Amino acid sequence: MKNSSILQSVSITAVMLIASLVISSTSQAQTANTQGAEWGEYFKKYNAKGTIVVLDKRTKDNKSYVFNQKRAEQRYSPASTYKIPHSLFALDAGLVNNEFQVFPWDGVKRSYSPHNQDQNLRSAMRNSAVWVYDIFAEQLGDEKAGHYLKKIAYGNTDTTTAKGSYWIAGKLAISAYEQIDFLERLYKNELPFKVEHQLLVKDIMVVEAKENWMLRAKTGWQGKHGWWVGWVEWPTGPVFFALNIDTPERMKDVYKRQAIVRDILISIEALPST
Repeated sequence: MKNSSILQSVSITAVMLIASLVISSTSQAQTANTQGAEWGEYFKKYNAKGTIVVLDKRTKDNKSYVFNQKRAEQRYSPASTYKIPHSLFALDAGLVNNEFQVFPWDGVKRSYSPHNQDQNLRSAMRNSAVWVYDIFAEQLGDEKAGHYLKKIAYGNTDTTTAKGSYWIAGKLAISAYEQIDFLERLYKNELPFKVEHQLLVKDIMVVEAKENWMLRAKTGWQGKHGWWVGWVEWPTGPVFFALNIDTPERMKDVYKRQAIVRDILISIEALPST
């Protein structure tokens, strides 16, 4: 009887412990899921529909935020945010030797005037010159590009396209969560490429820098939706972000990408207000 009583007591204690752990885990998951829910006000301010994921690693608890989690899990064409991994592929394959190598303008006049000139890797990233990356895509070929994509587990790794650049008009797609994962690996130089190539790509991603912080990011626009992804580096750690929004008004909507992200980063003091 005594042994039976002890076993019963142990069983009850174990059940209570498991229940406690389940409740605790559920509570933590709900907290993680709801952080960032209030950011809907920023999307409403700019009359935009979309999502943003933020990973704040300035403190030990690594705060993560998401607005519109369902959309953050959905994959969308990466558009020109793909220039980040694409640059790594081109460097690794020897298609470009350094940031100074010149790619002569093909003479085709495009609607965005900065595209209508010779480019190097830095200007092609800054100006989002698709024609330079079309050259990389042609030289790499679909098979090798697909190999690189699988190597870094980038979205659905699909280079299929009926017409046009596969990262804009094709089937390649990535979620906001997956963008964060990719960016964090790049930040840590943990991608399967030479460290010097990762450092170079991060250097050409610099958008803005002050005494104690630096913003590295890349925009993307597919026509129907737009991205802004990157991170802010602080002495205490980085703050990663990945936003995508619908752009029904096309060019009239593209400014909203950076505007929303900047407002949100300012709200958590990841960017200064002035």
